[in-house]
Amino acid sequence: MPKLDDGNRPAASSAAASEGAASSPGHAVADAGDRPVATVGPRDAAQELRTLHEFLRLATTATTWSELLETVVTGTSDALHADVTSLYLLDRDGLNLRLAETNGLDRHQIGRAVVPFGEGITGRVASMRQPIVIADVRDDPRFMWVRGIDQRRFVHSMLSVPLAWRDQVVGVLNVQTETHRDFGDGDVAQLSAIADLLAGIVEKGRLQAEAEAQVEQLVALDQARAELIALVTHELRTPLAVVRAYTDLLAEEPALVDRSSRDPKRRATRAAWHTGTLDQIERLDRLVDSILTSVRVIPDQPATVETVDLASTVGELVDELAPLLARHRTALVRSRRLHVLADPARLRQVLEHLLENAVKYAPPDTRVEIGWRIVEGVVHIGIEDAGPGIPPEWRERIFEPYARRETSTARGSGIGLYAARRLAESMNGRLWCEPGSSGGARFVLKLPAAVAV
Repeated sequence: MPKLDDGNRPAASSAAASEGAASSPGHAVADAGDRPVATVGPRDAAQELRTLHEFLRLATTATTWSELLETVVTGTSDALHADVTSLYLLDRDGLNLRLAETNGLDRHQIGRAVVPFGEGITGRVASMRQPIVIADVRDDPRFMWVRGIDQRRFVHSMLSVPLAWRDQVVGVLNVQTETHRDFGDGDVAQLSAIADLLAGIVEKGRLQAEAEAQVEQLVALDQARAELIALVTHELRTPLAVVRAYTDLLAEEPALVDRSSRDPKRRATRAAWHTGTLDQIERLDRLVDSILTSVRVIPDQPATVETVDLASTVGELVDELAPLLARHRTALVRSRRLHVLADPARLRQVLEHLLENAVKYAPPDTRVEIGWRIVEGVVHIGIEDAGPGIPPEWRERIFEPYARRETSTARGSGIGLYAARRLAESMNGRLWCEPGSSGGARFVLKLPAAVAV
């Protein structure tokens, strides 16, 4: 950022830069005195209106932010017969005005050169919201010299007006000449009219440019996040396969031929452990698949929707997750037998995420309730816990990727509920959170009901 010096004004012969130093030839002729004077022909009101109309047309048809700014400074220079035009925009924090475009200063300083709000001519115009005319910048103690912008030419006269939109100052428009010029009331009125016409256009263009830049950043961030998760989850597959192989080796026992086991109970327990371990490996495999699915904008494969017996699916899932649910009291609140239209594998994954979330945040030995009912032709599957509950302001945020609400009971990874919602939506379902009847959280999965016809 260029260094600012307010008050150390160089002599007339110094090669210094200012709040807009010139670097292009000027419209100047020598008068009879000792100094050249920039002259402008007789004012033509009709021509000025035509110029404003054409200027406005070009500004409103600009297709990019850069093109709009270039149109502003070029058109202003032509309309005012100025050597240099510079547009400063007020930073969003309101502390500084930053050079946004120029047709005479060092373009390397665009976005770098700043003038504090309320200081110098540019800053004062913004704070006072009034035009300022300077016949000779060397004789004005308010002028702020900006070092390092341009040292080839010297600015003599200056006219500066504010850009205001919706009662807010958005920037300042400066025109300058290399030789002396007496900017009159007509010049002030013309430049003010240009500023008034352009203020809204410039601010809307700036908002659009900022929004586009933010979208690009979010897209890049989301892509990087998806690539990272895909890489990590892909790398999980190899150790999972190794664990499965070792599990099978540990379960190998000599076959019983014409004899009974000396400890059949222990043998049955080991077999159950083996089966349970394999079930959890399968669950991890499904979890990896769900994470990979959740980070894709569009899943590789569409959901395979079919009729699913809800009671049977939930019962089997609860049995498989018995080790996970062991420290809580699981209750199935059954209604009449219902069927839903869903992808069986994705439905199980959603319910797994919700049950895992429930036992993670609810204290041990509390109730985890699973129930379902039909509401206006759709099935609502509810999973309710007796945990700390979720405040209203967090009930949507928890479904964002990596959003974690840490509590005294557990900490989440921030991906489970995000994946659950994405999986639900891929089956034309909906997932949301609401307060539970006992003060905890209740997650509701809505799916179309299957009806025999």
